[in-house]
Amino acid sequence: MPDDVILKDGGAIRETPLSDALSERYLAYAMSTIMARSLPDVRDGLKPVHRRLLWAMHQLKLDPASGFKKCARVVGDVIGKYHPHGDAAVYEALVRLAQDFAARYPLVEGQGNFGNIDGDNAAAMRYTEARLTEVAQALLSQIDEDTVDFRTTYDGEDKEPVVLPAAFPNLLANGANGIAVGMATSIPPHNAGELCSAALALIANPKATTAELLQHLPGPDFPTGGVLVESAESIAEAYETGRGGFRLRARWEVEKQKNGTWNVVVTEIPYQVAKSRLIEQIAQLLEEKKLPLLGDVRDESTDKVRLVLEPKSRTVEPAVLMETMFRATALESRIPLNMNVLDASRTPRVMGLRDVLRAWLDYRHEVLQRRTSHRLAAIARRLEVLDGYLIAYLNLDEVIRIIRTEDEPKAKLMAAFGLSDIQAEAILNMRLRALRKLEEMEIRREHDRLSKEQKGLQALMASETRRWTAIGKEIEETRKKFGSGALGDRRTLAGSAMPAVTVDESAFIEKEPLTVILSEKGWIRAFKGHLPEEQEVKFKEGDGPAFRLHCMSTDRLVAFASNGKAYTVKAEALPRGRGDGQPLRLMVELPNEEAILTLIVPEEGARYLVAGSDGKGFLVEATELMAEKRTGKQVLVSEAPSRAVLCCRAEGDTVAVLGDNRKLLLFPMEQLPVMTRGRGVQLQSYKDGGLADAKVFTRKEGLTWKLGERTRTETDLATWRGQRAGAGKMVPNGFPRSNSFGE
Repeated sequence: MPDDVILKDGGAIRETPLSDALSERYLAYAMSTIMARSLPDVRDGLKPVHRRLLWAMHQLKLDPASGFKKCARVVGDVIGKYHPHGDAAVYEALVRLAQDFAARYPLVEGQGNFGNIDGDNAAAMRYTEARLTEVAQALLSQIDEDTVDFRTTYDGEDKEPVVLPAAFPNLLANGANGIAVGMATSIPPHNAGELCSAALALIANPKATTAELLQHLPGPDFPTGGVLVESAESIAEAYETGRGGFRLRARWEVEKQKNGTWNVVVTEIPYQVAKSRLIEQIAQLLEEKKLPLLGDVRDESTDKVRLVLEPKSRTVEPAVLMETMFRATALESRIPLNMNVLDASRTPRVMGLRDVLRAWLDYRHEVLQRRTSHRLAAIARRLEVLDGYLIAYLNLDEVIRIIRTEDEPKAKLMAAFGLSDIQAEAILNMRLRALRKLEEMEIRREHDRLSKEQKGLQALMASETRRWTAIGKEIEETRKKFGSGALGDRRTLAGSAMPAVTVDESAFIEKEPLTVILSEKGWIRAFKGHLPEEQEVKFKEGDGPAFRLHCMSTDRLVAFASNGKAYTVKAEALPRGRGDGQPLRLMVELPNEEAILTLIVPEEGARYLVAGSDGKGFLVEATELMAEKRTGKQVLVSEAPSRAVLCCRAEGDTVAVLGDNRKLLLFPMEQLPVMTRGRGVQLQSYKDGGLADAKVFTRKEGLTWKLGERTRTETDLATWRGQRAGAGKMVPNGFPRSNSFGE
C-alpha cells in the first residue's frame, strides 16, 4: 500500500479498501445507536434522551413542589445543552413520559393536552407545560452528593450525569422499548411495590431463584390494566431467560338489559392499543361479516374506557362472543419480553429477572458507598473547622490580639495554636456576632452531632451487612411510597391461564350457501346461493366446467390431485363469481403438470376410496384428507409411471373396479384397509394397462352407470363377484365405451 499523502493544511489522504472503510464507519454507527440511543441502562432504566430530559428539568428546578414551565423551554434546553437531535423527537419522548396510559409511573407531570388513549397527538410544545413527578425526583435523589459520575456534554461547555442514582426500580417499573442495530429491547411495565418486594427477598436471600422471586412478582402490570392470560410455566421461563412474551386481554363484564338481553362492556383494553383504531377494526370486520356473533359496537368512553358490544342474538354465550372477538381483533394482544439492556459496564446483553434486580441492587450499593464517602468527607471538613472555632473560643483574647496587631495574622495563628490553613482561614472569616457565648454552645452541639454521625457512617462503611440493611430500609420506604394507593395498586389481573372456551371456527364466518365451480383449466370461483344444475355459467374462451358442487361458506373443500395429494381450500376465501375467478394453483402449491381429479366437501364420519393407475388403493377417513398448508397432504403414494386416478365417496358394502382392459371386478369393501397414507393394496390385477375407474355401491341396490342422459342399473352381479386383486370379467353388454361409470 502506498504511503499517506500529506496535504498543505496538515491533513492527509490515506488509501483504504472500501470494505474496511465501510465496516469501520458502520460499526461506529451501530455502537452509537446501541449505547447512546436505543438501549436503556439496567441501573436507572433510562435511555440518554430520557435521562437528559430529567436532568434538564432538574436544572430548571422543575421539582414536584414548584411551578410548571413551558415544554418548549425544556426541549430547548435539552437540545441546546445535552442532546443534539431534533426538537420533535425530544418532545415526543417528553410527552410519552407524561402519558399515564403509556408510562406505568409517569416521570413528568403535564399540564395541557398530552394526547389520549384514542391515539390523538399532544398539543404543540408551545402550549403545554411540565414539571417532574415524585417518581422522577426519586430517580434524581442525592445526585448532588457525588453518587454518580458526570461527563462533558457534546459541545464541551457543560456536564451531564452518566447515569442517575435511581432510588426507584425504573427499568422494570416503566419498561422500555427500542430498536438498535442488530438487536432490540422490549420490557413491559411492572408494579413497583412488587418489584421492591422481590428486591427485598433477593437481599434477604442472595441465592433466591427466579421462581422464588415470582412469588412476589406475578407478572407485568400495565397502566391500562387488562387481564394477563399466560400460564405460570410460560411466565417463569420468560423471566428466567429474559425472552418470551405475555398474552394480554381486555377486561370485560356482562351488563344485563331488559327482556333477558345483555351487552358486553369492555372497561380496559390492552397496552399500547389505540381505542379509536380498535373500534375502526371491529367496525370493518363487522362490515366484512367476519364477526357474525356481534350485532353492533358503541364507544361510550369518557375519561374511562367503556366499549359496548351488542350480540346479534341473546342465545349466544358471552364467553363465546368474547372468544371470537379476542381471536379476530386487538382486544387480545401479545406483549413481547426481551430484556436486552446495557449492564454496569455498558455492555449490551439479555438478562433474566434475577440478573436485572441484582444489577439494580448492586448499583444502589455502589450509590450508598459513594454517598457515604461524600458525606464523611464533608463531615471531616466541617469538624476540622469546628475544632478551629473551639480553639479560638478557648483562646479568644489572644486570637483577637493577634488579629489586631500582627501584619500576617494567619501565619501567627497557625504557629501559635497549631491550626491548619483551613482552620485559620475560617477563624479570620468569622463574624463578630459569632463571638457570643451562645454561639460556642451551638458549635459544641454541632461538633458532638457530627462526631456521632461520623462514627455511624464509618461503622456503615466497615460492615457490608449494615449497608445492605440500610439499602433494604430505603427500598422499603420506596415500596410504601409508590407501592400502594391510586398510583401503586396493581391494575392488571394476573395469574390466570388462557380460559378454555371452545369456539367453532365457523363462528368467524357468516354462514351462507355457495355454489363452487372449478373449470377445466383450473380456475375456481364461488356463486352465492345453490345454483340449479341447468343454470348456465360463463367461462373464458376455450375453457369449460370441470366440477360443480354446493356447499356452505363455512365449509372446507378438498381438491384431490393426480400426484396423490389432497389440498384444502376454505370456501369463504374463494373469489366470488362475478369474474372468471382465480387459478387454484395460486391458492395451493399444485404443480403445473398435475391435474385435479375431484373436488369434494368432506363429510364428518365419511370414508373415501383413493386409487392409482397401478390398481392399488385403500380407504381413508374424511378428516385425514384435510390439510391446513398450501403444500397439501400426501395421501396416496405411488411410483412412476403410476398416478392417482380417483378419490370417491365409499358409501356401501361392495367395491366395483374397472380396468383399461374393460374387465370388471366386484368384491366386498371389508377387504380394503383403512389407512391415512401409503400405496394401498392391489384392487385388481392386470397383464396390460391399469385402473380405469372404481366406485363403491350397495349390492342389494345394484351397480349403476350412465349411458348418455340415461342411467342403467344391473342387479344380477354374480358373474363379476370375486376377491380383491382378481382379474375380473368383461363388462356387461351396453356398458359405456368411455370405460367409466360416468359419476
